Amino acid sequence: MTDSEALRLSVDVGAGLTLANPVVAAAGTFGYGVEFAGVVDLAALGGIVVKGLSLEPAHGHPAPRIVETAAGMLNAIGLQNIGVEAFIADKLPLLRRAGTAIIANCWGNAPDEFADVADRLSDAEGVAAVELNISCPNKREWGRIFAADLDRTREVVRAVRARCRLPLWVKLSPNVTDIVPFAKVAEEEGADTLCVINTLIGMAVDLDRRRPALTNVTGGLSGPAIKPVALRMVHEVVGAVRIPVIGIGGIASGRDALEFLLVGARAVQVGTASFVDPAATTSIAAELAAELQARGCRDVNDWIGTLELA
Repeated sequence: MTDSEALRLSVDVGAGLTLANPVVAAAGTFGYGVEFAGVVDLAALGGIVVKGLSLEPAHGHPAPRIVETAAGMLNAIGLQNIGVEAFIADKLPLLRRAGTAIIANCWGNAPDEFADVADRLSDAEGVAAVELNISCPNKREWGRIFAADLDRTREVVRAVRARCRLPLWVKLSPNVTDIVPFAKVAEEEGADTLCVINTLIGMAVDLDRRRPALTNVTGGLSGPAIKPVALRMVHEVVGAVRIPVIGIGGIASGRDALEFLLVGARAVQVGTASFVDPAATTSIAAELAAELQARGCRDVNDWIGTLELA
């Protein structure tokens, strides 16, 4: 492919937000982004989703809260973070220099708390979108996962949409029988983009101590082990809604990313792979471009959603 036939990688992910390429660092796996500035060219990413922010600082769960599993890992961090005000004051000024889209993941313990955080982020210079985390499987304070209850999903998305003045991404849970109704509710209540999926609830045990390996007992399973589940759910959601979908779950290579785009995701988020290799995000972005070029594709958008079922 010659310079005059340069590969186009920019993608529209909804509400007028265009990413330079489809590869985004996932929330909770890339810190606040600034921690990776010395080892990763942040400008080579389509975007960075910072770890989940709450109104007040949160300590998360006691250790052990991460355990490696076959083809993945379990985590029960519990959404530890410095709080939205500290993020805006201390982290965001540095992130503005990153040269990529900054997406702020946020959460609360009630609909009004979710809305308060989103409202504060809407006025923060340098934030391109808000990602609503209603699907963390490790928050006992919630009683149950918000995104596993249709009424609670509707209530939270509606409350946030009323006060969020930025593109609104809603991150859905795989811990449901059928994800499609949840996707439709989020769309109906004003989500601009759907992020599919968060982690699956899992458990590991310590045979020697005869105790759970995680203090929280259960945790969120991520990594290559969940990729087939994530791919299936992205395919289902893409076919059921009109808004863009971002694929998440077990992406560890350019080929993995290409699969999610093939089934209709407009972009992908890379999470657990960053724990294995801090530069995984940029490596995957480069591999994705090479895979497209090898197939003679000049525009990533010509590849997105071209899965043939018959």
